[in-house]
Amino acid sequence: MSPGAPRMGRLLALLVLAIPLVAGACAPPVGAVRVSPRSVQRELTGNVLSTGELSRSTRNVLFLHGLSERFEDDPEAALDTMRSHIVAGLTGSNVFPAIAELSFLHAEQSGKRSYYLAAAVYAWAFLFPDGGASPPDPLDPRLRMAADLYNRAITLGLASPDGTTMEMSAGTHELPWGRLEVAFDQERLRWAGRQLIDFVPVAELRVDGLQARIRRPGIGAALAAGIAPVSEEQAVHDLIAPRAKVPATALLQIDGAREQLVRERVQGTLDLYPESETLTVVIAGRAVPLEQEPTAALAWELQEAPIWERELKGFFGDVFQVGSTPQLVSVAPHRYGRIPVVLVHGTASSAARWAEMVNVLQSDPAISERYEFWAFSYDSGKAIVYSSMILRDALTDAVHRLDPEGKDPGLKQMVVVGHSQGGLLTKMTVVDTGSRLYDGAFTKPIDQLQLSEETRGLLRRAMFVQPLPFVRQVIFICTPHRGSYLAGPAFVTNLVRRIVSTPARLVKSAGELLANRDAMVVATGGGHLPTAVDNMSPRNPFVRTLSVIPIDPAVSAYSIIAVKGDGPIETGDDGVVKYESAHIDGVKSELVVRWEHSVQGRPEAIEEVRRILLLGPASR
Repeated sequence: MSPGAPRMGRLLALLVLAIPLVAGACAPPVGAVRVSPRSVQRELTGNVLSTGELSRSTRNVLFLHGLSERFEDDPEAALDTMRSHIVAGLTGSNVFPAIAELSFLHAEQSGKRSYYLAAAVYAWAFLFPDGGASPPDPLDPRLRMAADLYNRAITLGLASPDGTTMEMSAGTHELPWGRLEVAFDQERLRWAGRQLIDFVPVAELRVDGLQARIRRPGIGAALAAGIAPVSEEQAVHDLIAPRAKVPATALLQIDGAREQLVRERVQGTLDLYPESETLTVVIAGRAVPLEQEPTAALAWELQEAPIWERELKGFFGDVFQVGSTPQLVSVAPHRYGRIPVVLVHGTASSAARWAEMVNVLQSDPAISERYEFWAFSYDSGKAIVYSSMILRDALTDAVHRLDPEGKDPGLKQMVVVGHSQGGLLTKMTVVDTGSRLYDGAFTKPIDQLQLSEETRGLLRRAMFVQPLPFVRQVIFICTPHRGSYLAGPAFVTNLVRRIVSTPARLVKSAGELLANRDAMVVATGGGHLPTAVDNMSPRNPFVRTLSVIPIDPAVSAYSIIAVKGDGPIETGDDGVVKYESAHIDGVKSELVVRWEHSVQGRPEAIEEVRRILLLGPASR
């Protein structure tokens, strides 16, 4: 080894040790590697609301203000520094969405509501700048982030003590640098003669069971508001469904937000907008859409309501002690000029089965501006002549109650939509039966039956039917006009006849009618009157007679028929009703949907109902 070798080795060792020191004095290496585009998209578009982490734009602002490490160590001090820069005019508008997101994140981590409200103030200042300054560019992703932050921030900042609802009231609330004074007019809680209560934030609701979740992005906290009658008299006569919910939007307006940031006292005005009232508000001279989620409000209503319990219980009736009478209910209060669309469910079903159709149709402004939705619930195991009489009485009573002077044009153009057995009830609103139904059931004139006058009058109302003058349009969906083949087997009809109970109000009349068994065309056994299943047997006199009675020519009728599989339509069925039974002549249109019996929630059926409704009264 040469004398210089050890020396050279020491120099190399020193050089190796010095490399990290030299590298540390320079900028870190920069490069780019290929990753999943989804990863890049999340990096560029994610924010504290969607991923739980700060957005890229906010992290940029923290870095450029030299506050990245300080926010990690002392977030409140970092937020105070950023606000002081705003007050001193040392920063531009880019800081507002960043400080809004940072305030929201700190509220989430600390549980301090004052920072939710601070986030709302900062977000509003970005969205609606003072003094005629230009609003954010519509394509700026921070605009939607700021709107969403504002919407959630006022929901959480103005939440009830238990956090389950949003409080709609005036009051003073803490801000990190002072207080927020909120004004609210209590009259805004009165709507359509009713009181709005229990404001549930729908952003916290997961929707199950509905295929479409309708959201109208905008500004404000989307809510599901309860409805309460303002008097006992209204509670008795109201058509509003129990536990009904109205989509509504809460908006906290903070005029001159940037200017107010220099003050300890910030003033805002809280307002409330039910969905049917308006879709937009004017802020800073421009129309701004309101955030609304009608689907979530509808799902919350159905979640709370006992309506699902009426499925099979409503078929078997008092044997399960349902204890509820048939009901005609509306989704929302009647508005003058709106045309009711009455939905009538089928056998062993409930009004809730129309949820998908109502969800989609009432969210269409072209529909909601002209129509409103009612639903009829009934014990579907009872004789169809009885259930249809209850439907006709309910519709007549509703029209008289809502419009005693007969001036409302909407109530004179009612649309009735019936699925399955509900279609037979629907037909009974638009036919003149004369004595045909009665003659098909009895061999003696009605006056010769041994009946009390009360029972005789009830029989006349049920079997001698006149068209309802205010029903102008009907839609039949999978209706067994000539009966259902599933109702035919003797085992099924005998079993149902034994189980389905007679309504309490008809026990006396049922006994009187059964005492005239010798005058009945089809004798009944076991002391029971015919059930709906009896009525829908293809050989039953009722359905055979009703099938040949024409619909009032002044009424427009349409058919939607389901057929399973891809075989010939004419010989097909939906699993319950054959095409040849659902098909009738004289309708304005017939749509065949390749699906099973419960087709009312399918998009093809919903779009057909939409098309029919949009034709309007002029087409009739």
